[in-house]
Amino acid sequence: MSTTRKRLFIKTYGCQMNVYDSERMKDVLTPLGYESTDTPDGADLVILNTCHIREKAAEKVYSELGRLRPLKEDKAASGGMTIAVAGCVAQAEGAEIMKRAPVVDLVVGPQTYHKLPELIAKAHRAKGEALDTEFEVEDKFDRLGNDRQVEGYSAFVTVQEGCDKFCTFCVVPYTRGAEWSRPVDQIVGEVRALAAKGIREVTLLGQNVNAFHGAAPSGREADGPWGLGQLVRHIALIGGIERIRFTTSHPRDMDEDLIQAFADTPKLMPYFHLPVQSGSDKILKAMNRQHEAADYLTTIARLREVRPDIAISGDMIVGFPGETDADFEATMELVREVNYASCFSFKYSKRPGTPGAAMFNQVDEAVKGERLAALQALLDEQQIAFNTSMIGKTLPVLFEKPGRLEGQLHGRSPYLQSVHAHAPAELIGQIAEVEIEGASRNALSGRLIGPKRSAA
Repeated sequence: MSTTRKRLFIKTYGCQMNVYDSERMKDVLTPLGYESTDTPDGADLVILNTCHIREKAAEKVYSELGRLRPLKEDKAASGGMTIAVAGCVAQAEGAEIMKRAPVVDLVVGPQTYHKLPELIAKAHRAKGEALDTEFEVEDKFDRLGNDRQVEGYSAFVTVQEGCDKFCTFCVVPYTRGAEWSRPVDQIVGEVRALAAKGIREVTLLGQNVNAFHGAAPSGREADGPWGLGQLVRHIALIGGIERIRFTTSHPRDMDEDLIQAFADTPKLMPYFHLPVQSGSDKILKAMNRQHEAADYLTTIARLREVRPDIAISGDMIVGFPGETDADFEATMELVREVNYASCFSFKYSKRPGTPGAAMFNQVDEAVKGERLAALQALLDEQQIAFNTSMIGKTLPVLFEKPGRLEGQLHGRSPYLQSVHAHAPAELIGQIAEVEIEGASRNALSGRLIGPKRSAA
């Protein structure tokens, strides 16, 4: 192991899976002597862990590289700075990045960041050769191991990667590859290691996490691949883990066993993120979502039947090619029927190489803006109403860190809301009862009323 300490700066764009990947990059680089820093100034290694979902993602990366260039020039006399581009933009445009941005020393895709040590060595030997965007997802997890650096009391754990759905607006199948699930034993080993380090809550991650079909645990191979419901119940048995979440799901992959897990597994939090993208069947078909609005609503109704206190979150896209006023109104009607606790909403933007980018009847930007404003006004109203409905209730809160005010702690409710309450510092990392007294769009406040609890 290296004894020379070097500074590492990672800038993470996009989804929770990128957050997980950035954490694992730190794990891979620690034995080489790298320590994390909060700024790229003077860093020995800078990694941009990129996301390709939103519009002009690549241009944002090039802009950031432009800002890094003078920092790299300043560091040249004192050991130099290595700059890496990782993640989905790297996967999609790796060769172009190496060609267009000489400041970049290496490019690594989301399935090959476990090779960072050897890629760094290769970049130092011969600039321009350190590019690796192969799809080696199984090799990646085999080599990463379970020795993770963790902070706080919640952690992400990737259990599934890739996507076979090929929605016409999305680049994920091209940047993350086909759907692949980790073996159950491997996942359980990672979660147990996290629990031993004080983690109380895990969020299971996947591009389509409810498509999980991992190899059964040792000794139970005859069971065949396990689904996500089975995995959740298994993880709930691990000592120290008090809360389980998962994201992001696809409506087509919701099965009855996973729905039942919300009913029979108290550690599975009653907050479920299920993107739908549109309420119009015509637009859903054009998006290749492979379900209709009624299918989505049936799933929501079934979830609420087995877990009446469940809160629903979602994703919406407005202005997809061909969307009419009537199609948009169908989306608004679906939102009214679901009554979301929270929801992410976006204007459609062309992603190069996706079928949607070549479709006719692209919607005018001004119309997209008007529709998004109307949708977000409705969603904000629903989120405020949901949070306000918590006033007077007693919620188990996992306290994670000090709050902004003296004597105050910050935590999370079962519904993923931020909660602030005055409480002793020794409750950090514990779950305690809080009576909710106030609510805003983004947070709750309350008073500690009960002793700390050992389970949510």
